[in-house]
Amino acid sequence: MPVQTVWKGSISFGLVSIPVRLVSATQEKDVSFRQVHAADGGRIRYKRVCEAGGHEVAYADIAKGYELPGGQMVVLTDEDFEDLPITSSRAVEVLGFVPFSQIDPTSLNRAYYAEPTGDTKPYALLRDSLERSGRVGVVKVALRNKERLAVLRSFEGVLIVQTMLWPDEIRKPEFDFLGEDIEVRKQEMAMAESYIDTLSGDFDPDEYHDEYREALLEVVNAKAEGAEVVTPPEAEPAEGKVVDLMDALRRSVEEAKQNRAAGKAEEKPAPAKKTAKKTAAKRKSA
Repeated sequence: MPVQTVWKGSISFGLVSIPVRLVSATQEKDVSFRQVHAADGGRIRYKRVCEAGGHEVAYADIAKGYELPGGQMVVLTDEDFEDLPITSSRAVEVLGFVPFSQIDPTSLNRAYYAEPTGDTKPYALLRDSLERSGRVGVVKVALRNKERLAVLRSFEGVLIVQTMLWPDEIRKPEFDFLGEDIEVRKQEMAMAESYIDTLSGDFDPDEYHDEYREALLEVVNAKAEGAEVVTPPEAEPAEGKVVDLMDALRRSVEEAKQNRAAGKAEEKPAPAKKTAKKTAAKRKSA
C-alpha cells in the first residue's frame, strides 16, 4: 500500500533547491473501538447540531471559530487562512545547524521521511554532509496550514524532518523538591552506577513489543470465536516502602545479573558437533 504524501515542496540548502515529498515515518497500532449500544451492538452516531438554532448542520457549512475572552465568536473562512504570510508553505527553510545533543527530546514531535522527487545528487550531498558534521538543521515548514519548527536530520540513508514544539509550548518543571538539598552517599552512587552498568548495552528496538495490545487482541479474538476468556494471574503485591536504600540497590544489581545470565543461556545455541554425532549414531544403529 503506497504511503500518502503529507507535504510536497523543496529543501533550501543555500542556493540549492532539493525537491522532496514528506511521508509519515511512524504509524500507531492501537486497537481501535467503535461506540456501540451494549444491548445489541448497534453503532452510535453523532449529529452536528447548531447550538444557536438547534438544527443539524452539513459538514460543508462548518467553519472555524475563535472565541474571544468575552465570549464573542470570530468566524474564519478558508480565504482568511490563505492570506496568511507563511514563507515556508512550499519550502523547508533552513535556519541553522546545531549539535543534536543540544535539543531537548521533550520538544520533538512527529517524524516524516523526506523522499527526493528530482535529482538525487543534491539530496545525497545534504544527507552526507549532515552525517559528517554531526549536526542537524533547524528548519521551518508549513504543515496543514500551520508553520512548525522542526529538525532536519539524517538516519540510515534518509533525510528526516521531525517537527518540534515551540519553546512557549513546553512547560517548565516547577516542583518543590527541586529546591531541596538532597545528600547522596558515595556508596549509594557507586551501587546505582553498578546497576546501570549491568543493564547497559546497545539499543535493539526489536527486543520490545506491546504486551497490552497483544493481550487485548487475544481477548477480542477469543470473544469473536465464542471461546472462554482466561483471566491472567494477578501479579504479586509490591513490597512495602524500602528503608535501606543500599540493600535495595544491592539486590537490584544481583537480580539484574541473574536475569541477564539467564537470558544469555536461553539464546545460546546447542553445539553443532554433538548434534552431528548423535545423528550419525542414530543412522548407524538403524
